[in-house]
Amino acid sequence: MSRIADFGYCFGKRVFSISKNLVMHIERRDFLSTLTMASAATLFSGNPLLASLAPKKEKLGIALVGLGYYSTDLLAPALQLTEKCYLAGIVTGTPEKAQTWKAKYKIPEKNIYNYQNFDKIADNPDIDIVYVVLPPSMHREFVVRAAKAGKHVFCEKPMAPSVADCEAMISACKTNKVKLAIGYRCQHDPNIQAYMKVAKEKKFGKVMMVNSAAGYLDNRTTHWKQNKKLGGGVMGDMGVYALQGARLATGEEPVSVTALASTTRPQIYNQVEETMMFMLDFPSGARAACQTSFGINMNHLQINYEKGWLKMEPHSGYSGNKGSMSDGTIINYPIQNQQAKQMDEDCLAIISGSELIAPGEEGLRDIRVVEAIYKSVETGKNVKI
Repeated sequence: MSRIADFGYCFGKRVFSISKNLVMHIERRDFLSTLTMASAATLFSGNPLLASLAPKKEKLGIALVGLGYYSTDLLAPALQLTEKCYLAGIVTGTPEKAQTWKAKYKIPEKNIYNYQNFDKIADNPDIDIVYVVLPPSMHREFVVRAAKAGKHVFCEKPMAPSVADCEAMISACKTNKVKLAIGYRCQHDPNIQAYMKVAKEKKFGKVMMVNSAAGYLDNRTTHWKQNKKLGGGVMGDMGVYALQGARLATGEEPVSVTALASTTRPQIYNQVEETMMFMLDFPSGARAACQTSFGINMNHLQINYEKGWLKMEPHSGYSGNKGSMSDGTIINYPIQNQQAKQMDEDCLAIISGSELIAPGEEGLRDIRVVEAIYKSVETGKNVKI
């Protein structure tokens, strides 16, 4: 079929006609059954009217943007376990990496992009989702470019260095009618969901005090986490886990914060903080003492309620988290792979049109607090959020 300007199909008493890219009358199921997958992809791409008639995929193609440690060691292996998505493409600025990934994961040449030709991804029907796994300073640019290309977006945390960036990312995705999910793997973990449920149901009454900590010893010197211009600093990285522990434990958003930053290795952490301690106040009167560091190994959460307590350790580990409650309840739900569960559930939400567990607005809520934390460090005062 050389032209799609004026043609018709007759099946019994049904007549299908497409003239000048205008759908006059169509029965989608019968229409698609007459086309090969290749011709259907050609027909639907680039045409919003016809694209709305395309069948919903049962498995979505993901392109990873940025092939550092997280993509290489965690996301790509996880995509071998997923049921609702698969590794369809990659975006990298390193030709050698492109060839390695192409051979290892059998990625077609047409699904391999660099940062310059990235926008051509708009014409690739194999790719439904762009997963941005770049330094935070680059998140806004590539989320916006992906949204303009008509692709759904997954974005690693921290969502972006500023509230303004987050708002621009959310706006771009809404304008282009695509979904934006933040890579908060922990919120997909049933162990984390267990203590969120306790807060919601008020099993032990009101939350009184939360202690939340997340950190590890990072001796690197040239990673983005040590570079302010790239969005580095512990608060946006591990600090988000400590912050989320408090937010999810209370089920509330903090109203004020007092924070203190410190560095014990200025030869490494001379642009950004190595350690951050911050106290959060919540509307109900609950308070949270949070710690995060690139110099201290810590991963725990303790919640004290009116009538009991809940402890989690680890609280934000890759291989699952576990805990206990004052009534003897054990929290130890098995999970095969956090990243696979996260991507499968986000893809299912896209396919079914349901709500995402951690949409862009969730990332914005964290960065709004992070900005207030830095302001508190700068001024030495309690800052309203």
